[in-house]
Amino acid sequence: MATILGCASIGAHTRTANDTAYAACKTPTTCPAADTRTAESRFFMTWDSWDAKYTGAKQMPDDWQWGPDILEGYESRFVNLGEAFDGPARCTIIRLRPAHTTKKGFLYIHGFNDYFFQADWGRQFVDSGYAFYAVDLRRYGRSRLPWQYPFNVRDQREYFADIDSAINQMRRDGITDITLGGHSTGGLTVAYYAATRGRRIPVQRVVTDSPFLEWNYNAFMRGFAAPLIGRLGHLFPEAEIRQGHCDGYAYSLLKDHDGEWTYNTNWKMTYSPPVKWGWIGAIDAAHSGTVRNREHIAVPLLVMTSSRKISGCDFTPEFLTGDAVLDPGMIRKEASRFANTTICVIDSGIHDLILSPLPARRSARDSIFSFIRSH
Repeated sequence: MATILGCASIGAHTRTANDTAYAACKTPTTCPAADTRTAESRFFMTWDSWDAKYTGAKQMPDDWQWGPDILEGYESRFVNLGEAFDGPARCTIIRLRPAHTTKKGFLYIHGFNDYFFQADWGRQFVDSGYAFYAVDLRRYGRSRLPWQYPFNVRDQREYFADIDSAINQMRRDGITDITLGGHSTGGLTVAYYAATRGRRIPVQRVVTDSPFLEWNYNAFMRGFAAPLIGRLGHLFPEAEIRQGHCDGYAYSLLKDHDGEWTYNTNWKMTYSPPVKWGWIGAIDAAHSGTVRNREHIAVPLLVMTSSRKISGCDFTPEFLTGDAVLDPGMIRKEASRFANTTICVIDSGIHDLILSPLPARRSARDSIFSFIRSH
């Protein structure tokens, strides 16, 4: 059964978003000197309208080498994932390594309508002696190709190949002690990965930040409507459900509004596009599969949530004090049934706990480092 803790700040080394940037390229092995491409030339920095029908050739760019990333000091490379239901697919591995050799590494998996942009989070790991890696999953951020509908998936297990590709890279880089982390839908994915792989999981521990373990709906929607749409999604995977036109959570993050962060709003949109019925089915199956295999979780699992849920659509200052996307109580209820699990409650954290206002952000980040050190 799970252990529930109140997670106050516990003294781990902490950096904030305003700290001086870490100088990543201290040795010739860190960043490839021969690559003269700009980061922007390697990615689709803007997307065509997501509701437009793509009619061009599905030709994968021939670009698999490490090169400069859009985040200063980081480097990235694409991984060819072969043929998917919508054509060729790829993911992107992003890394930042310390100047000295280390065998410890952290791998981060983003959530829905998201990508890796938290540069200071990676630098904090590097400053603490870890190599940091992240993956932009297929159809997200750096990885999305013109013919792909953003964020779409028909089986969450598709992402296991994306995770494995990064873990294989970490092992080639000499990393043998790996922590796998995920936020929101990424938290669901890594929990599902742990439950499915069991003792075969190639990491030493798993960390989740507000994992999407349950629908944020009432009992009727959770127990009947969402599973029904999910089953229909096998027959009509391209049917759509429009999302609410709410900006409260995005405004709580964006520096141009009421938050502290800057990111590409073509990749992490203020208003999410409609989700496909096939996506609903994939999420519902991942929920069921994680619960069904929960006793197979063989490595320590940390589940972090906010202390409170925030309701509403338009921004108010309250959006800076709780989770406006998922219900933390529902997450904790589901996680309490898992094996090898510690539940950590972050007072007044927002949905992405590591991007919360400073007191909650420091508590969340310190709690992760404490968990890694003790497990």
